[in-house]
Amino acid sequence: MFEYISGILQYTGLDFVVVDVSGIGFKLNTSPRVASSVGPKGSEVKLFTYLNVKEDELSLFGFGSKEELSAFEMLITVSGVGPKVAQAVLDALTPSEFCLAVATGDFKAISRSKGVGPKLAQRIVLELKDKVAKDYRSVDRAEDVIPVNVPAGYVLNDAASALMVLGYSPKEASEAVKKVYKEGLTLEETVRLALRQI
Repeated sequence: MFEYISGILQYTGLDFVVVDVSGIGFKLNTSPRVASSVGPKGSEVKLFTYLNVKEDELSLFGFGSKEELSAFEMLITVSGVGPKVAQAVLDALTPSEFCLAVATGDFKAISRSKGVGPKLAQRIVLELKDKVAKDYRSVDRAEDVIPVNVPAGYVLNDAASALMVLGYSPKEASEAVKKVYKEGLTLEETVRLALRQI
């Protein structure tokens, strides 16, 4: 319903912000990291949004980037993960760190999030890895196939997989990773540089 909300920051709480848009104050639930980084009161802000609809409640969630919103939307598809838990994960991990954790099966990194135990972290990795595996097959069939030279091939494929977790198409992910990769770059460095290309 709402792609983003842009307006004047009225005030912030620990895990929410209020943005004035033409005299209407929108309360957006955010992670503490986003709430503390949006800027000073009175500054112009733009937050990407997700409208959570419950039987007795409508609530807006705000995100600092499209990548963070994409990671959130993917997280809430996992059984047992609601909006609050998804935000806790994205408070502990940046979108690229979260994607790397999923792509590499690092459930311990996810379990460091508030309210996420090892079992739930494993479920997140297992359920989201299926989607990543599907996207891998799409990359393999794409015209622009990622070169598979070892060891670089593993970094390239894992980096492309992490970008696809964020919602980028196989072709976009493949092209961005190939543009930035240089021998010696780590997986995380490759993902961070590729995100700047998209």
